[in-house]
Amino acid sequence: MQEQYNLDNPSLRKESLWALGTFGALTAGSAVLGASVSNSGQLWYRRLRKPRFQPPSWVFAPVWTVLYGLMSFSAWRVWNRPGGPKRSWALALWGVQLGFNALWSPLFFGKHHKRAALADIAALGVSLAAYTATARKVDPGAAWMMAPYLAWVGFASALNEEIVRLNP
Repeated sequence: MQEQYNLDNPSLRKESLWALGTFGALTAGSAVLGASVSNSGQLWYRRLRKPRFQPPSWVFAPVWTVLYGLMSFSAWRVWNRPGGPKRSWALALWGVQLGFNALWSPLFFGKHHKRAALADIAALGVSLAAYTATARKVDPGAAWMMAPYLAWVGFASALNEEIVRLNP
């Protein structure tokens, strides 16, 4: 069996840590953007009618912290695999899903565009599924790390859809 990561070489270790930091920074940037816009839209959000399955507000921060960590580590694992078209495509799809992720909060909380946010989260789900399927061909462990995120995006999509329905 081929060794997944050969980090015995100090220059490879340094490059790998740099890559992990880059994926972490990109993900953290998305998180900070989302949190800043979410905080400014709290009054509007509190006034919306929400479905019964709406979790308490304290759930979101720890869930997203775990998901963002898994997302970053997944991309890092894919990046650490040998180069090639599948790895490149997987990393491009990772970037696309991160973009859709970063766009949702400004649409929903910032602009109060519930339907546009619903379209965005649908695109996020598609790009996330595409990343996961492609990552599976490069590093199955990286794909499994995305399973909780896929589940959460499915749940968040249902939540967004219900908010649209309850608040025409």
